[in-house]
Amino acid sequence: MKFGQLHLFENPMDRSDKEIVEEQFDIMSRAEEFGFDSLWPAEHHFSEYGYCASPALTLAALASRTQKIRLGTGVVVLPLNHPIRIAEDYAILDILSGGRVDLGVGRGYQPHEFAGYGVDQTRSREMFRESVEVIQKAWTQDRFSYDGEFYQFQDLSVRPKPLQQPHPPIWMASLSAETFKLCGQYGFNLMCAPVFGFDVNRGAAQIEEYRQSLRDHGRDPADHEVAGLIMTYVADTQEQALADFRDSVIWYYRTFAKYIAPPKGQPPVKTYEMYTAARDWLETLEWDAIAESGAVVCGTPDHVADRIAEIHELCGITHYLAWTRIGGLEHSKVLRSMELMRDKVMPQVRHLGEQATAKTAG
Repeated sequence: MKFGQLHLFENPMDRSDKEIVEEQFDIMSRAEEFGFDSLWPAEHHFSEYGYCASPALTLAALASRTQKIRLGTGVVVLPLNHPIRIAEDYAILDILSGGRVDLGVGRGYQPHEFAGYGVDQTRSREMFRESVEVIQKAWTQDRFSYDGEFYQFQDLSVRPKPLQQPHPPIWMASLSAETFKLCGQYGFNLMCAPVFGFDVNRGAAQIEEYRQSLRDHGRDPADHEVAGLIMTYVADTQEQALADFRDSVIWYYRTFAKYIAPPKGQPPVKTYEMYTAARDWLETLEWDAIAESGAVVCGTPDHVADRIAEIHELCGITHYLAWTRIGGLEHSKVLRSMELMRDKVMPQVRHLGEQATAKTAG
């Protein structure tokens, strides 16, 4: 089992931007010290929900402060970015980091972000498809042409090329049922998110659809990873963990509800009807329902280790993405949770990665 961290740079308490950025960078810079394998800043814009506007810039700074931790994006919102710029930026980052880049990509889901960039959200699926095609061509071909609806290039040479060959691993965020199959069709690693509604208790079938799609397109599932994003907090006692983390988690879901769909009274974006339908549910969602879905793992080291093992058994996650700095959780408590993860949780479940590889290969 590998362990990563997701970061949004959220600011629910009206603290200064400087405080938030410095606190985030302290946590991310020390993740290697605390035994984590990867870091995944997420692109977001225009709200307290998160304002890591440029994961590439964030990771470039971290590349100089770390030695071996993988530098991923959780995710880059492709419709809000030009694919050539993405190819160039992450190729440079791959070189500067010594080949440590993992590119996580997604379509995005927040209407106000699309509106802020003047991008038609209803066309995000088509824009995403063209973007991933362009990025891969830019990374792997000396010169290429492309004639799409949104992007057209004639005999273009993109430099530099990334250090990893044929290119850095690409991960795809998958929320809707059809995207699990699409991820397998592309041949990308899978990023699923109990935080965003993937139910670990019933999600094995969706992950099997992804693996079957890999097979259908001539790929071996043993060569691909499955990451799961889960809010995770470890404390010395179960009571302390719940007291520390509950309000932060509830803050997240209330805030998430505000931004996943157009404001009430405005016409819904057809492509994201499922988010519009989910908004009222999220606004009243309570702790027990969140915990039962597997979106949150919170408790003592033994409890957290047991739950991670159970989630792995249920759906085969091989890369556990822990989201701890959330909802204004006190900085010292985030660091303490990381310390307990390193010393008392990871040693109990690291071996699951080896079992997952063998199981998938079989």
